[in-house]
Amino acid sequence: MATERFEAIVEDFEFLEDWEDRYRYVIDQGKALDPLPDALRVPATKVDGCASQVWLHPVIESGQFRFEGDSDAMIVRGLIAVLRALYNDIPVAEVGRVDAPAELARLGLNDHLSAQRSNGLRAMIERIRLVAAQAA
Repeated sequence: MATERFEAIVEDFEFLEDWEDRYRYVIDQGKALDPLPDALRVPATKVDGCASQVWLHPVIESGQFRFEGDSDAMIVRGLIAVLRALYNDIPVAEVGRVDAPAELARLGLNDHLSAQRSNGLRAMIERIRLVAAQAA
């Protein structure tokens, strides 16, 4: 149950055989994100459990879920972009049904992220699921 944008990332990853190229791709996805305004970099949007600074700002409009995010680490900004491709613009009621670990496993991220990055990624997913569940 992945979005077209996430499927495009999966296809791109299949094309890139070298993990250095895949990391560069993820970082490039993060570079393409608009920075989160300073007004949204507040304790309420900060994600605990991440080694780097991470902020996620969810927005629910007309029953659709989306979020903006930012980090002080380029690879984490890229992971935020990947999560946006997975979750943005789906019905808020469906957010909890997304099997993020399985979808991200299609990219092979589980085997190539440090333990700290993996924990941070799980923390971001938990925050997304919690906000969506509260809104649903």
